[in-house]
Parts: sequence; structure tokens; C-alpha cells
Amino acid sequence: MKGVPTLLPAQAPSLPDSRWKRLCRWAILRSGWRIVGELPNLPKLILIGAPHSSYWDGVWGLLMKSAIGLDLSVMIKREVLNGPFGPVVRRLGMIPIDRSAATNVVDQMVARFASHETMWLGITPEGTRKPVKQWKSGFLRIARASGVPIQPIFIDYPTKTFTIGPLVQATDDLDADMARIRALFVGYHGKHRDA
Repeated sequence: MKGVPTLLPAQAPSLPDSRWKRLCRWAILRSGWRIVGELPNLPKLILIGAPHSSYWDGVWGLLMKSAIGLDLSVMIKREVLNGPFGPVVRRLGMIPIDRSAATNVVDQMVARFASHETMWLGITPEGTRKPVKQWKSGFLRIARASGVPIQPIFIDYPTKTFTIGPLVQATDDLDADMARIRALFVGYHGKHRDA
């Protein structure tokens, strides 16, 4: 089963075995997508995946998380949950975000981390599939306020890989942290653009 780990780290939040997990594993194995590297053995983590340039990123990402049995909560725009796939997507651990409302998403996510013994949170730092000059800083602010490390995941379409990067700890220098993290993504290619 090359490319699809059979076991998650002991402290990672996991899902029970199911037909859905086996179906996703089958689909990933036949698609050619694979994971490069090892996930850390931590109970709390923020995973950031980039470049995010297509809906396909979400499809491959959800298939992969389900195939390995990872119970990953993913922040997603609310509109996706309101569509025809809403009921299915909601069951996959999606956290709807209302980008038009004046809600403090950072505080909500910090509170979630505080109330859970184990929680891995997935975020696309660009915040959109469109090209952006600046990434959203929410993932850094959540990491700093909750004391949770950041795990970069590099999406690369030419090699069909999700590569696990080095763990990053947020500091009090948001700009320096962002520059250091963005530099890690250089050389990886999304479906429609680079990071």
C-alpha cells in the first residue's frame, strides 16, 4: 500500500475502520496520490495545506484523510456546506466559517482546542483558491494563542504528493513567522498555480 500509511501516530485523533475508509484507501491507491514523510505523534496540531488552487485539493485531501483514518477537522467556507454535498461534507469533520459575518474565528478555534484533549485542525492559509499576495494570518494567531504547533503539508500535483514538512512553532513575530513558513512552500505546484 505504497504512499498510504497504515497506522497513524498513537496520539493523533483517529477514526474507526469503516467501509468509507476502505473505499477511500482504494481510491487513493488507484489515483497515484501519496503521502511523503511521517505525521508527528501529537494530540493537537494545526495542518496548513498549500498551494490551494482547485476544488480538487479538497477532494484529494478528504480522500487521503479518510484513507488513513485521520479525524481531522477542516475549516471550510460555509457555502460549501449549504450546497448539495453539504450533508456528506459535514460528516467528514468540516467546520463552517462565515466569512461575511463579524465573528472571531480565532477565538472560536482557540476555545475548541482548549475543550478537546485531541484535535487536529486543517486550514488552507490562502483562504481561497484564487491567487493571493498575502496569506491569511488566522492559522498563526490560532497557533500562538492555543500553543499548538503548525504542520505544513505541501501539495504537489506534478508528483501527486502530500509532503509533510517540518513542524513550526508560532512566535510573537507574526511577520517573521509568515515569511519563514511561506518560504517552505517554494517549489511545490498546485493544480493551477504555485504557492
